Amino acid sequence: MDHTPRTAPRPAARLAPPSPEVLDRARERLSGLATPPGALGRVGELGAWLAAAQGEVPPRPLDDVRLVVFAGDHGVAAHGVSAYPAAVTEAMVRTIVSGRAGVSALAREHGVAVSVLDVAVDADLDDLPADVTARKVRRGSGPIHLADALTREETVRSLALGAEVAGAHVDDGAQVLMTGDLGIGNTTVAAALVAAVLGLPADEVTGRGTGVDDDGWARKRDVVAQALIRVEGRTGEPVDVLTAIGSADLAAATGFLVESSTRGVPVVLDGLMSVACAVLAEAIAPGASAWWVAGHRSTEPAQTHALKSLGLEPLLDLGMRLGEGSGAVAALPVLRSAVAVLRDVALLSEVLPS
Repeated sequence: MDHTPRTAPRPAARLAPPSPEVLDRARERLSGLATPPGALGRVGELGAWLAAAQGEVPPRPLDDVRLVVFAGDHGVAAHGVSAYPAAVTEAMVRTIVSGRAGVSALAREHGVAVSVLDVAVDADLDDLPADVTARKVRRGSGPIHLADALTREETVRSLALGAEVAGAHVDDGAQVLMTGDLGIGNTTVAAALVAAVLGLPADEVTGRGTGVDDDGWARKRDVVAQALIRVEGRTGEPVDVLTAIGSADLAAATGFLVESSTRGVPVVLDGLMSVACAVLAEAIAPGASAWWVAGHRSTEPAQTHALKSLGLEPLLDLGMRLGEGSGAVAALPVLRSAVAVLRDVALLSEVLPS
């Protein structure tokens, strides 16, 4: 049964950022800690941001952090853009469900609840739990250099699906959300999205994804370039962009980011896919980026361009390119450290003799 709502996020007035008043109070506390001024660097500023997002100083410990991995296949995978076949998508969905994926290990270590959703995997996964499969939009998305990825109705469904998922987690008490991706060929699609929205050529956004060789990189660049030519003139509106050169899973992640920010819950972005979706989410809901932090810098050049457009600087730079939300999870200890210093470090006024 299809439980997906059919209403896309509407373009909104600029979203309010985390509370400026609480941010000022948090910065005042930060400046009063028994540490040299500025000694905590970005950790201190991150603590103040989390306090503003939560609306209290000091911020509460981050005990309820959740990652949603949006899975889907991409028609470009059949055109030599990846070092792996499309069948890997299904296999990795099953691996996450079994708790044995790369992100599963990181999530257990750092206390993050992981869920994976089959949005557009080109396989029958009905033997998996319904919370994985019940929201499927379609099997695979179209090859973006040859045809539209989705129908407009499918894009709207996917956006609304992501919004519904985010809202359910917020209602259930999630303090911080993360998005993860899973799908062979998705870096090609994400690179095309970034190029289309930011007006960049294929050469500047195309990376090596799963590790393609030089010939594979050239094929991937050519697919991105052909996709950009095909959709010329259709890149001014987010739903149109996602329909033409996106995918159902990336549209769902975009809706997830819009709803999380609208509901005032911070999001830790992962690699290229989540940041490409963030560019579109910011276009749908201006100001949403004030609720996001970039977990890590991936090796994909399109992510760097997208982060710059959003004004975000990654917390980690470890050369990671796994996807699955792994970079966001790896960054969580930095956020928890930021909370700890604002909560537990003594004020200078408390340690100086009176």
